[in-house]
Amino acid sequence: MAERLNVVLVGTNGTRIWGMDVDERTRRLARANDLGFGDPVSGDAPALLVHRAFVFDPQWLRYIAARPGAALTLGGVPVIAHCRTAAERAAASAATLGASTLEVMRYEDGGTILNESLRKREQPFAMRLEPATVRAAERASYFGAYKGVTDVLTRYLWPEWALVLTRVAARYGVTPNMVTAVGALLCVAATIAFWHGHYWLGMAMGLGFMVLDTVDGKLARCTITSSKWGNVFDHGIDLVHPPFWWAAWGVGLAAYGRPLGPETLTIVLAVIVIGYVVQRIIEGAFIRLFGGMHIHVWRKIDSNFRLITARRNPNMVILFAAMLFGRPDTGLIAVAWWTGLSCLFHLVRLVQATMLRRRGGAVTSWLG
Repeated sequence: MAERLNVVLVGTNGTRIWGMDVDERTRRLARANDLGFGDPVSGDAPALLVHRAFVFDPQWLRYIAARPGAALTLGGVPVIAHCRTAAERAAASAATLGASTLEVMRYEDGGTILNESLRKREQPFAMRLEPATVRAAERASYFGAYKGVTDVLTRYLWPEWALVLTRVAARYGVTPNMVTAVGALLCVAATIAFWHGHYWLGMAMGLGFMVLDTVDGKLARCTITSSKWGNVFDHGIDLVHPPFWWAAWGVGLAAYGRPLGPETLTIVLAVIVIGYVVQRIIEGAFIRLFGGMHIHVWRKIDSNFRLITARRNPNMVILFAAMLFGRPDTGLIAVAWWTGLSCLFHLVRLVQATMLRRRGGAVTSWLG
């Protein structure tokens, strides 16, 4: 059985990022990637040297760990080096790579990595960590955790709000699961408000929930505290609550004074809920059929459509616009129409991808 690769820190640095010192951040990174940390390394045992003077995206640690003999440098100084021998460890520690057998990858050359978890090709950040660069480093870390393909609100409206909240949470030791729990309470409160026709109050609480739904994930990635339970907790709420929101919205129309007829309400809610489930099934089928690739990253049109497809956030934009005219009933009907059209779009794309593969074509992401 191969010995577990060990992470070894070199250099000194007392600067903190996301409430952690470099040693604690590196320890969390090592644990998250099933790497050793703090164990002694002797002889020609391989080791992953990390320089305390720098901060970098977790992608770099995984990338270099998978490439024995590779070293990432910035300004000629090794940031991370996968050393195979004692001589390479000595060279990396002394920053004399010119005389070593390590294969140097200069960060300045702009090489990109395919980030599988975030579904985008990128050059992960790496920079010197010092008091003057902390805010820039946190910003790079935060935006590096953003999905390449998401909805219009998450991409354009509240990234800056969520960044502020993520910094505050990290500074005061608030965990991602705490944020998720607060968001869950707001989600339930919004549902109750919709049920009683208090739409503006419900949308305000829903907005808080939607922002926190961004914060918890970014906090987990930035502080390297992601967990299986946290992932299930967060994504479980995301998956389950939207149909309850739309149903509550429909029930609340009577209290608001704009009721839909029983048959009309039943049809509208059936289209929304069934369409929501079918769209999720289509997305899951695409992932299963095409090697784990999401339907939203196949072609640029799919990524663009993801901005506005009938998910919770775009649907809330429709309902908000309807409320500006005092017509929550029309808004719900519009959501039903948009859900049906979105379902049809994704179904057509699934069929087109399947036909392309049957003709011998490759179904690959336009993101690289």
